[in-house]
Amino acid sequence: MTDDEKLRSYLKRATADLRLARRQLREVEDRAREPVAVIGMACRFPGDVATPEDLWRVVDEGTDVISPFPEDRGWELDKLYDPDPEHPGTSSAREGGFLREVADFDAEFFGISPREAAAMDPQQRLLLETAWEAFERAGLTLEALGGSATGVFAGVDSYHYLSLIGRPTGDSAGYVATGNLGSVVSGRVSYSFGLEGPAVTVDTACSSSLVATHLAVRALRQDECSLALAGGVTVMATPGGFTEFSRQRALSPDGRCKAFAAAADGTGFSEGAGLVLLERLSDARRNGHRVLAVIRGSAVNQDGASNGLTAPNGPAQQRVIRQALADAGLSPSEVDAVEAHGTGTTLGDPIEAQALLATYGQGRAEDRPLWLGSVKSNIGHTQAAAGVASVIKMVQALRHGVLPASLHIDAPTPHVDWGAGAVRLLTEPVEWAADGRPRRAGVSSFGISGTNAHLILEQAPEPVRTAPGPDTSRDGGVRVGGVVPWVISARGSEALCGQAAALARRVAAGPVASPEAVGWSLVASRSVFDHRAVAVGETREELTAAVEALAAGGTHPALIHPGRAATAGGPGPVLVFPGQGPQWAGMGAALLDASPVFTARVAECEQALAPHVDWSLTEVVRGTAGAAETGRVDVVQPVLWAVMVSLAAVWAAHGVRPAAVIGHSQGEIAAAVVAGALSLDDGAKVVAGRSKALRRLAGGGAMASLHLSPQRAGKLLAGLGDQAAAVGLAAVNGPSSTVISGPPEQVAHAVAACREAGGRARPIEVDYASHSPQVDQIT
Repeated sequence: MTDDEKLRSYLKRATADLRLARRQLREVEDRAREPVAVIGMACRFPGDVATPEDLWRVVDEGTDVISPFPEDRGWELDKLYDPDPEHPGTSSAREGGFLREVADFDAEFFGISPREAAAMDPQQRLLLETAWEAFERAGLTLEALGGSATGVFAGVDSYHYLSLIGRPTGDSAGYVATGNLGSVVSGRVSYSFGLEGPAVTVDTACSSSLVATHLAVRALRQDECSLALAGGVTVMATPGGFTEFSRQRALSPDGRCKAFAAAADGTGFSEGAGLVLLERLSDARRNGHRVLAVIRGSAVNQDGASNGLTAPNGPAQQRVIRQALADAGLSPSEVDAVEAHGTGTTLGDPIEAQALLATYGQGRAEDRPLWLGSVKSNIGHTQAAAGVASVIKMVQALRHGVLPASLHIDAPTPHVDWGAGAVRLLTEPVEWAADGRPRRAGVSSFGISGTNAHLILEQAPEPVRTAPGPDTSRDGGVRVGGVVPWVISARGSEALCGQAAALARRVAAGPVASPEAVGWSLVASRSVFDHRAVAVGETREELTAAVEALAAGGTHPALIHPGRAATAGGPGPVLVFPGQGPQWAGMGAALLDASPVFTARVAECEQALAPHVDWSLTEVVRGTAGAAETGRVDVVQPVLWAVMVSLAAVWAAHGVRPAAVIGHSQGEIAAAVVAGALSLDDGAKVVAGRSKALRRLAGGGAMASLHLSPQRAGKLLAGLGDQAAAVGLAAVNGPSSTVISGPPEQVAHAVAACREAGGRARPIEVDYASHSPQVDQIT
């Protein structure tokens, strides 16, 4: 090889290496700035706001949720209020934003003893419940979360509960420290759910939850965790915040935050909790998680030496905004609105508005101003939860395409030169048009300690579903013969009724997905507990009525009565083999190709059946046999028997071995074979002979399904006298489902009588030539 050839070879290798290095560097840079998806949200705020949908209702309808001081916290209300801010130990306001029943906590649900729960700061309790709701609303179960690299970033800035407990007593000794340490606010969430990502408690005062969200975004981008809960919580265990800010003359006398208004006269304190569940956008798409919005960028900084420890710093606010825009790779004109800190103080609001005018307000078209609002005008200043309240509000606004109005703005504050830039207050709701690009909003939060945070939210991209989900075009695997099950579960009987009530409220609020999709979600995207009930129906109305009955502690024909599943230490699973009716075209065909265990067992069943039948089992299963063959009772029942026996073999291959088996009709014969009471050859002989006998004995009778208990069905028939003398109870399918049979005319009389009495009844259509009930007619 000549020197020139060596040089060319070297240069080719060097060029290839350089291209590889550039590509890897670009991938690292892109990953460090990748948008982060919001895949779940949960919150509790004043005004009975228990969900993000409730918060949206409050802001969309322009509701003011500020209320008088609570009467259930032991505050000396008759001594607390004094209009004079100089009066020591009193509040110049007597209203704020409060959570009702904040002392309520389901300690047993989280495995916490009553004594430990009493020693726990309500902020810990509230954040636990909110975390559970955030995971559940994102479709993540306990099984999916345990041991995962999920981080928890929680903002908290109030520690007053400890002063109420006093010195530890025999009941609370040993629990007070962990119940009131700020570090445990995040750590307890990780412990309770088995999360192994970073757990960080943040206290930067009013900016705590937004700073926590910024840290969560950074941790996700740096692969420190795969999922992250971020937000904050504040519960005012004492009125200390009111009395302290009264002396500082920073408290609004009527408890309202009049953000950026001429009438602004101080802040109004509130409490609440909010969490967002975050995931890298690429991971969320790969995992099939619903993306509610994305965080494009964020930044945090400090005021430094300003004109006072607690005074806002305008230049620092401008810097944090520009840093967040740079992190998002956006220009100011590409952001449509800002959800401001907007506390309603005469000092803070003008400084914030001037910073927004200097950053977002420059170089914008007059017909595309930056819209400015604050959720504090609706719910008050929720302190450590303020930033996440703003995030949840704006995620909802992005999804609805509306910018809600801020309340209590009589006129823009005169302390701001509003002509210095294109920034406009949201005194009225504004339709939020996408205008050819994603909608975007900034969120600001500033702490009294000087820590500032700004975040850029963006409308969610078009959904890309890659994970399994409810296929409503093909019933999503939850519809059987026109019937849909809704499975409801909880850790206790009372909680089961509560879950039913929550589901009923969600369905009533509408719109919701199809009944099939709801049924799929209830079992596939929620943790399933041992207290269970099932609503079974064909329509949304029937299912809802059953769920409402469960919520009220009653019964319903479409409700399978509540029960409790066996515990892990119980005898083990039970296999239930049904009678004729659950079959459908192509049942088992896919397994013949996908499961060697199933295929081998079907072959053994076919060999056992061969001496007794004149048709091919595999042809029937694959659907290649004639329609006349598949409609005959002496074909259907042996095929069902073989499929059930073969499915039991598949379960066994996966380690699921039943402690007991039970069956009906040919299902009883399958159960006997699986239990070893019958050999495979004997089972084949019995099921083939029995089904041939049924075909010969088929007559001209009729059947009907009554949504009545056997006792009530018996009383109904007895009351009909000679009109139903030959009608009898043919089968009991459940506590509220009974099948009757007899001469067609007499069965029709019974059906009519049942309907006249307000019950539900349906004839079962039977092909008498084949004695095969039509599957879609069985209720």
